[in-house]
Amino acid sequence: MSLAVVIVEAGDRSGALITADFAAEQGRDVFSVPGGINAPQSIGTNRLIQQGAQPLLHPQEILDALNLTQVNEQVIARRVIPDDPAEANVLSVLSQEPIHIDDLSNQTGIPIEILSATLAMMGLKGMVRQVGGMNYIGVHELQSVYEISDGN
Repeated sequence: MSLAVVIVEAGDRSGALITADFAAEQGRDVFSVPGGINAPQSIGTNRLIQQGAQPLLHPQEILDALNLTQVNEQVIARRVIPDDPAEANVLSVLSQEPIHIDDLSNQTGIPIEILSATLAMMGLKGMVRQVGGMNYIGVHELQSVYEISDGN
């Protein structure tokens, strides 16, 4: 379920150590926050580091280790790139001005039944939004990224 596990405190026989073991067995990264050598709540975290867990001194280290700085760019690209010609056609017409589905059908030449399904899928992807009364707008951030990638 997760990409990594961070253990902040763990005593000698802590449930957090069991979680760390399960995460390692599943191939997940295990991070451990080091603690004082005399602190009972740090025995487990320090032992995890001895056993190969990555010491965690700053939250940015998690983002760097998991390469999460590029995830947001990939999600935007996935949502912006139309999956089919119908989506590309709809994106070329939509703007921040609401447009009724009938007008959208007339401008794109897409039959209402196909357009309705296309708009539903695009809504789930975050590409369009229904603003009431069967009126739709393009989501501004995604629309401008699409226009840049389309060369317009």
